[in-house]
Amino acid sequence: MTASITAPAQNKGGNTVAIIAMFFLFAMVAFVTNLAAPIGTIWGYQFEGNSFLGMLGNMMNFLAYLFMGIPAGRMIAKIGYKKTALWAMAIGIIGLFVQWLSSIVGSESTVYQSYVEVRENIEGLEIPVQKTFGVTVSFIVYLVGAFICGFCVCMLNTVVNPLLNLLGGGGNRGNRLLQTGGALNSLAATLTPFFVGALIGQLTRYSQMSDVSILLWIAMGIFAVAFGIISFVKIPEPEMNKSAKKAKNAHSAWSFRHTVLGVIAIFFYVGIEVGIPGTLNFYLSDQKATGAGVLGDASAIAGAVVALYWLLMLVGRSVSGAISGKVGTKTQLVSVTSVAIILLGAAIFSSKESRISVPKIVYDKEASITKQLADAGMPQNEIADFIKAPTKEKVMPYTVTQQIPARDGMTYVKHTLRDAQGNPSSRQPFEMVAMATSESGVPISALFLVLAGLCTSVMWGSIFNLAVDGLGKYTAQASGIFMMMVVGGGIIPLLQQLIANGSGYMNSYWLLIGALGYIFIYAIWGCLNVNKDIPVGIEDVTEEQLV
Repeated sequence: MTASITAPAQNKGGNTVAIIAMFFLFAMVAFVTNLAAPIGTIWGYQFEGNSFLGMLGNMMNFLAYLFMGIPAGRMIAKIGYKKTALWAMAIGIIGLFVQWLSSIVGSESTVYQSYVEVRENIEGLEIPVQKTFGVTVSFIVYLVGAFICGFCVCMLNTVVNPLLNLLGGGGNRGNRLLQTGGALNSLAATLTPFFVGALIGQLTRYSQMSDVSILLWIAMGIFAVAFGIISFVKIPEPEMNKSAKKAKNAHSAWSFRHTVLGVIAIFFYVGIEVGIPGTLNFYLSDQKATGAGVLGDASAIAGAVVALYWLLMLVGRSVSGAISGKVGTKTQLVSVTSVAIILLGAAIFSSKESRISVPKIVYDKEASITKQLADAGMPQNEIADFIKAPTKEKVMPYTVTQQIPARDGMTYVKHTLRDAQGNPSSRQPFEMVAMATSESGVPISALFLVLAGLCTSVMWGSIFNLAVDGLGKYTAQASGIFMMMVVGGGIIPLLQQLIANGSGYMNSYWLLIGALGYIFIYAIWGCLNVNKDIPVGIEDVTEEQLV
């Protein structure tokens, strides 16, 4: 997203250490960004399945781009790449620390209370009940931390590409380092939801931020080490100390129709890229009737499935890079948007009962059953007997009984397995039997959504290239505007969750199909430059226009 800058080679020994640090920062951009959506499932469950509130952390993360997109570029010009990167890392440490604080403070202090009607699964029956949930101080603290982290990743996004190129000395070596950094970025994006899901395991009302706090501390440690390394490395600053004269132009990037339409397309694209896996994570993790009905450790399975989406984005970028010399940008964008619309449509219309099995490497049924029953206090010999011949009666002595008042005035008795702390889990005896007698699977809609990662992988570069075509001296200004429009990654998924709460997870993907439709029209018609009469060369600026 930032133009490459060539610089003379630095001290090789110092550069090697700094390059490794920058590789970690490349990965950290994706890691910190992708923490928000899977962590949001914890908050969403505490809010009785309100995925809108659960996705607010992701919204706060991306909202920072709206405020920091252009100032980040100005910071580079004023204080240089090195100091901007150091500020970004320091802000990142603060943001992650504030998020961690949300796991230890404010959980007992409620700032807002709401009532919601949900369909409670009791022995396989969906019973309408009214529940109460409270928005706590700890959630507000988490949102503040997510917002601070958004400033960090926005600044790093502006810095890491040109800074790594500078450390590599520019040219072919600089480009190779950028490609390696990009691969690590995609790898981190793939692993983040997998790690979060593995740490959560099975969502319950007792799932907390503390379950994933180890990831926050690892991230803080990486930022701290990278901060120390970059502090002692000398880095050239070609963007500093440039002439203070600025060209006064009669036009701007906003004067070009294809650029303005491209800015809107970028806004939609980032929302699509984040919304597809974010909502899928909520859908697969949801243990209520509104969810995907995944047996076993739903959050771990959801994390693994969503990780495949990000992995396919890496594959898609690699394929696009290989064919770009022969297949035009416009053709690629038209093709991938068409296929993405088909895939999302197939996901919406596919039956929830049509399922694909989960491989053992992702979910080991026997190991999961053994752990859950052992946590509930069942002896090993009884666990082995249950696995061999599962019945509800064998599980009942290890359950907690709850009285559930329904909207119809009746009170239902719900038995749930105890967790390791003696609290009610979300697993009922009949579900344990179903786990033991059936293979865990996910709806086939998940496959269609994961495959869409191949399509979204090339959209940013394609839209950007088409939108800045023929801009000349206005390209830098357009780049800053595009960085601001990354805020779409927060707004679109949030609107999607609002639809999901009212009409169901799958129906929320109609919003993304509409956004894809816009990008398709942009690729066909909107990308055409109809303002070729506007001068774009630096030579078109006269001395009298310099101030």
